[in-house]
Amino acid sequence: MVTECEVLAAGYSYHTKPFHIATTRGLRNYLIRFQVEGSCRILVDGEVRLIVPGDLLLYKPTDAYDLRIEAELQPSGEHEVSSGDYYFFCRGSWLEEWWGRTVKSRHMKLPLSKEVLHLCRQTILEHRRSKDPAKEMTEYYMRLLCLTIERASREQRSPEEKGRSFLAYEMKRYIEENALSPLKIEDVAQHVDLSVSRAVHLFKSVFDQTIMQYVQQIRLSVARERILFSKMSLEQIAETSGFNSYTYFYRVFRARYGMSPKEYRAGDMNWID
Repeated sequence: MVTECEVLAAGYSYHTKPFHIATTRGLRNYLIRFQVEGSCRILVDGEVRLIVPGDLLLYKPTDAYDLRIEAELQPSGEHEVSSGDYYFFCRGSWLEEWWGRTVKSRHMKLPLSKEVLHLCRQTILEHRRSKDPAKEMTEYYMRLLCLTIERASREQRSPEEKGRSFLAYEMKRYIEENALSPLKIEDVAQHVDLSVSRAVHLFKSVFDQTIMQYVQQIRLSVARERILFSKMSLEQIAETSGFNSYTYFYRVFRARYGMSPKEYRAGDMNWID
């Protein structure tokens, strides 16, 4: 059975002799490859590129893979074969979601920091242990590595992409500050000087939910806290949390938490959503 983030193979590969490997039908799983020593040449988006320390390569299933490790000219004038990399073959539903939620650059720079190298080594160490609870630990470290890669990718975005991201987060902040008041999409769009259609599209592309879905998420979260920790009536909570009517509040609350506001207040709340 495939888990959410299963590591199929992980290790450190070091070559001092020429080496070549290529897939004829494409990769079967996700591959994350991080160059940390020497150099090699790899096919990326149909182009053979020189890969040096700090280069991270991301491949999805069916992608072509062609790796060549050859003698490279060194500053001393000598030709030397040297290449060292961490590699991770993995699969699972979490990885599919992680890959799909943002545009992934197949070739990017990743700092050779203690944090990144520790994640690589620890993932490999836990994978070698293979038995429970090492499998869960391997998945944990693999997720951390993927999230670190995602953060680095965001930091390397173009000025235009960063500008789009800034506007999206500015809309998010505005919503958080005004969600409990009557709030329309037009208000959010006007705050960042965008058209309604542009604001709606931008917010959805960055946060994978609509503006009004996020507004409702905040309102429900506030209402839930007030149900648990205040003595306000449920009708007052609905009104002060931004809902137009108790009937509507009742319906969306029940859909989100699986019980009515009254049942939620009366029940044992020692659990986490």
